[in-house]
Amino acid sequence: MKKVIILNASPRKNWNTAKMLKEAQKGAESVGAEVEYIDLVNLNYKGCISCFACKRIGNTTGGLCAYKDDLRPVLEKILQADVLIMGTPIYYSYQTGMFRNVLERLFFAMMTYAKGDNPTFPKMLLNKKLNVGFVYTMNCNPEQAEMFNYPAIFAPDISTAKRFFGYCETLTAYNTYQFNDYSKYMADMIDESVKAKQRDEQFPKDLEKAFDLGKRLVEMEN
Repeated sequence: MKKVIILNASPRKNWNTAKMLKEAQKGAESVGAEVEYIDLVNLNYKGCISCFACKRIGNTTGGLCAYKDDLRPVLEKILQADVLIMGTPIYYSYQTGMFRNVLERLFFAMMTYAKGDNPTFPKMLLNKKLNVGFVYTMNCNPEQAEMFNYPAIFAPDISTAKRFFGYCETLTAYNTYQFNDYSKYMADMIDESVKAKQRDEQFPKDLEKAFDLGKRLVEMEN
């Protein structure tokens, strides 16, 4: 049985990102995977603290971040899993700090500054095959995402996941519905009817894609 870790890097436990991830969970479970879903907002953790324990000669970290806080057990589970799915809303052009801090701690501890067999790639402390999926939800539409250069912002995480784990794909939900009642917020530049139409017509299709993502990542070979 394949093991799947799903991480919600949104502070909202039941909104757009969470809904996408819960559909991915259903997709993974539909093909027999064992899934653990974690809301990162419940955990007390930080990003890399530059202790460099993972880079010391003779270290025994084995590619796992040495810093012990609430994230450490999650990182252990990721390194024991077959599939990792992480979701984040986009806040002012960037992934949430919760999302970025996980990747800092995950990626940095796996690598050294020593020469590897490939002169362009460092020696790794851990060679792990993992099917990775990143889910992004955002207020803007596809044209605005291009204008704000989102593909370039997301690219380093995606390329690193591919290099370190072997596979990574992404799923994006655009123009998502943000509030239950737009009249309560300073948001008159937003046409709520357009948002409502997107929520009612497009978001269900995005949820179907999330289900398929969870299913597909489990069915793929590592």
